[in-house]
Amino acid sequence: MCEMIFWRLLVTSEIHAVTGAFGYSGKYIAKRLLSIGKTVITLTNSPNRENEFKGAVKAFPFNFDCHTKLVENLRGVTVLYCTYWVRFNHKTFKHSTAVDNLLRLFSAAKEAGVQRLVHVSITNPSKESHLEYFSGKAVVEEALIKSGISYCILRPTVLFGKEDILINNIAWAVRRFPILGIFGDGKYKLQPIFVEDLAEVAVQKGAERRNEIVDAIGPETFEYRKLVGEVARALGLKRLIVPVPPLVVYLVGKMIGWWVDDVMVTKEEIDGLMENLLFTKSPPLGKTKLSSWLLENAATIGVKYASELGRRKNTTSSYEKIV
Repeated sequence: MCEMIFWRLLVTSEIHAVTGAFGYSGKYIAKRLLSIGKTVITLTNSPNRENEFKGAVKAFPFNFDCHTKLVENLRGVTVLYCTYWVRFNHKTFKHSTAVDNLLRLFSAAKEAGVQRLVHVSITNPSKESHLEYFSGKAVVEEALIKSGISYCILRPTVLFGKEDILINNIAWAVRRFPILGIFGDGKYKLQPIFVEDLAEVAVQKGAERRNEIVDAIGPETFEYRKLVGEVARALGLKRLIVPVPPLVVYLVGKMIGWWVDDVMVTKEEIDGLMENLLFTKSPPLGKTKLSSWLLENAATIGVKYASELGRRKNTTSSYEKIV
């Protein structure tokens, strides 16, 4: 505790806190903040994870189970960028726990005097949704709005970038299987945004004080079937893409998950896609086209499987080294 207080006394610039700066989206927000001269700390469950910041980002544990410590970790922070969430329910983590943890985080931020909170949510959240991912996000958004902290809620659909999971694992499947099954007709839409574009928007919104909710989508809209085809074309591979019942795709994904010791796809993710919850009619915020990025990164994307569970189990290696 004394070390933490002494460190803050030495800091002369604004302190910006990013959740998960040694992970995926949080890393790019932290990089952008450092590039404009901000002092950055991170709240993380993986304080010993290998990272590229060389000590420039000081790590503090979340301490969700201790309000006093969580408040102390946020004391002196001007802006908090929140990317914390869980992708699916598992025996070791659940959506409901993530919701509770975020409510604790917002309460601690309020008590610590945080002036601005930029929160990464999801498109089309609803408390009435039968999908816990989307209903949980709606509960969290409502709590932030009522917290009294100046806020910006960013609602992306799918992120793509160097450490992404969804697009990478589509490419991984395209590289390995001559026939690819898609759930239903594949006409449901999504609007991927480049992770560095999201980080740029997040930092811009951190400098503002207007309360707002913004759909953070990329410049291209894809039907899912065409997205899979776009990945195949970028890799220079011809693949047969066939519509199959959603349950079949789920079961095949479950078998692949056993093979790679991961959860490749969940029923909720299939339902969310097919209900067009990853699509909005808002103007795009992102500038980077997925189609161009795929061509530029065709040599590396999908070469290795990106494991969600692997990243949670291994808390010391960088994401790039976890398979």
